[in-house]
Amino acid sequence: MDATALFKFSSGLYVVSANPGKGERVGACIVNTGLQVTSSPLQVSVTVNKDNFTCGAIERAGHFSLAVVDESADMLFVGRFGFRTSASEDKYDGIASAVAATGDPYPAEHTCSFVACNVVQTVDVGTHLTFVGEVVDAGNLSDVPPMTYLYYHTTLKGKTPPKASSYIGV
Repeated sequence: MDATALFKFSSGLYVVSANPGKGERVGACIVNTGLQVTSSPLQVSVTVNKDNFTCGAIERAGHFSLAVVDESADMLFVGRFGFRTSASEDKYDGIASAVAATGDPYPAEHTCSFVACNVVQTVDVGTHLTFVGEVVDAGNLSDVPPMTYLYYHTTLKGKTPPKASSYIGV
């Protein structure tokens, strides 16, 4: 079997964030697993590694924001959300951000749209949890094209970290 066939699946890059409240730290990370699931009700899903701080933050909060990373993002931006942990760092420190109706932050720079969702279902898929959320807030932020995973790999020369759902050690 040639698992690299999955490298041709089309996806984008997203910042998923959750604010559990009660003085807890906000969780935020980069994923490539944002997906519209249904239109009525309007639902999206996001899949996050169980070992990521953000996964627990979403579980505790019961809601999340999902922002679409655009092609203006550089590796410093991707690295901030994708290669550091929210357990010890405030990923929103020093960047422009806004807060969705759910109380979850999202980056207001290098993103072209966002949705905010209340979790309606959680599916355990082994190493990851898939959160299905009903959209309660959404907006367009810029006309810059969304960053595809292909663009991330070919133009920015980005790598897939081992905790990513799309990681395949070859």
